[in-house]
Amino acid sequence: MHGIEIIDPPQHEPRSGAYVSRISYEHDIPVTAGMEEEESWAVALTPRLAQFAAVARHEHVTRAAQELGVPQSTLSRAMVRLEEDLGVALFARRGRTVALTPAGRTFLRSVERALAEVDRAAESVRADADPAAGRVSFGFLHTLGSETVPGLLRAFRVDHPRIRFQLVQNYGEAMIERMRAGGLDLCLTSPVPDAPDLVARRLDEQRLRLVVPDDHRLAGRRRIRLAEAAAEVFVTLEPGYGLRRITDALCAEAGFTPKIAFEGEEAETIRGLVAAGLGVALLPPPAVPRPGVAELTVTAPRAVREIGVAWLDGHPDTPPVAAFKRFLLSRRGQLLD
Repeated sequence: MHGIEIIDPPQHEPRSGAYVSRISYEHDIPVTAGMEEEESWAVALTPRLAQFAAVARHEHVTRAAQELGVPQSTLSRAMVRLEEDLGVALFARRGRTVALTPAGRTFLRSVERALAEVDRAAESVRADADPAAGRVSFGFLHTLGSETVPGLLRAFRVDHPRIRFQLVQNYGEAMIERMRAGGLDLCLTSPVPDAPDLVARRLDEQRLRLVVPDDHRLAGRRRIRLAEAAAEVFVTLEPGYGLRRITDALCAEAGFTPKIAFEGEEAETIRGLVAAGLGVALLPPPAVPRPGVAELTVTAPRAVREIGVAWLDGHPDTPPVAAFKRFLLSRRGQLLD
């Protein structure tokens, strides 16, 4: 059985030459003025589709009214109005018994598909919100994908073994735009964003190292001031990436503008370019040590990137999203352990 919700729109004068009634349980309402015709049909007809399908299924108005829990007279008037609005006879009537006309059968096929799609959509969003087995859309930086995020998910699923995840790896600005468009519930990003439509919480910080080729003049050093690399050619991520902004800011703090030879989209590709002798780079530690490079601790300025979790302000969380958000916040200071 399909539930029916009737919502009365604000009253306006009907559009000239177009009157399409909507059926409530008590009265008919003209279509809203100024609405595009295709929108008018959808708004006007949608509340009556389940009624029409029930009458067609039972081929009897009284039995359909009993199933829907509406008065038989209301349902009869609704079907008459539906036919009047469409300008087509959908039923051949014999008392309260009805049979579909050819037009009615054609209309029923589309109505059943539409109602089935509504059912699927409702079941999908209900399943995603299920506290025990719902879904979380979670974004994170590529550099957190090999160890940090898998470890987080493994720890979270100890207590929530059936919650499902849609995982998205991207750079920070792209994830935030996807979140604003409704494609993500929350994301791990760096730098921690500061925007009026977002809520962001700092979770941890990660030291950045100056990565040089293993045959570089600085490769034998363990520590370095970033100003000592002012003359070097740098390999960096593209503009728009958080790590690129941090690199530019740290170099500026050290008193120079880096000379950029290559720009890429992924930190391990940048590390590979360094190993090939094409420049130096500021990068977070690798998941697995890479041959061909030396990684130096930067002593000045303090070279770190803050990592935080962000979500849209004012958007209600489903139970699984709320549970995962609480879990991430509980890892403050231990995210990268």
